[in-house]
Amino acid sequence: MNLCILSGKGGTGKTTVAVNLAVLMQACYFDCDVEEPNGFIFLRPEHITAEKVFVEYPVIDSDKCTLCGQCARACQYNALAATKKNIMLFPTLCHGCHACEIVCDPGAITYLPRPVGSVEKGAAHGVECVRGIMNVGEHMAVPVIRQLLRNLNISKNNILDAAPGTSCNVVNTLRRSDAAVIVTEPTIFGLHDMSIAVELLRQMNIPFAVVINKSQNNDAMIQKYCSENRIKLLGSIPYAKKAAEAYSEGQIISKLPEFHLSYASIADKVQEAFSWN
Repeated sequence: MNLCILSGKGGTGKTTVAVNLAVLMQACYFDCDVEEPNGFIFLRPEHITAEKVFVEYPVIDSDKCTLCGQCARACQYNALAATKKNIMLFPTLCHGCHACEIVCDPGAITYLPRPVGSVEKGAAHGVECVRGIMNVGEHMAVPVIRQLLRNLNISKNNILDAAPGTSCNVVNTLRRSDAAVIVTEPTIFGLHDMSIAVELLRQMNIPFAVVINKSQNNDAMIQKYCSENRIKLLGSIPYAKKAAEAYSEGQIISKLPEFHLSYASIADKVQEAFSWN
């Protein structure tokens, strides 16, 4: 089973919940937040191996190019621009769709691979850990996410730590997910952005439930929303200074006595709520 952990907004504690559930449930951990993968800070895997992620980009043969501009007109992503002297290429905008190559009658365009990131693998706490990392200066995370998720083992249970928000990065992670858990915080902003995540999950027909993080006995607005919208609430994780201190030190919070019961209860309810194999 592939369980996606997501949040409507950043800063709710999504990665904290994801890594702790992975350890408690002994599920493989996949950090799909490839622009800012923080899960390894807490898991600290060993024996890390890495593989590069490549995308294809067009290369123009100036000897064959007639400067007709067909390639630039065909590009929907503005990765090509025709001038009177040459065809300008903006490689970080290219989606590798090959449209420019198809419309080029002189056959002046070919494609070559370009590195955009990497996928790293390791192990810690008895858990397989995998993360994607975008190269600095790149704009598109989806190619890295796709290669990362090719490492999913369907015979195992996997925790997919999605990027914050509801962007195409999250959508591409959800496409490989069987169920999801939204991590929210008991604030107006948390509720607003959680409702957007709820709409996305319902459009994609993915079963889901909610976890409240940073709870200070002020969960009423989240509880009311979940009740009115028939959303299963798995539990709350208390807000405490000790949690922030442990987080800053990169600790697995569920191993602290003050938080173990909260996380263990949520882990049990996840297995009850979904068809956990």
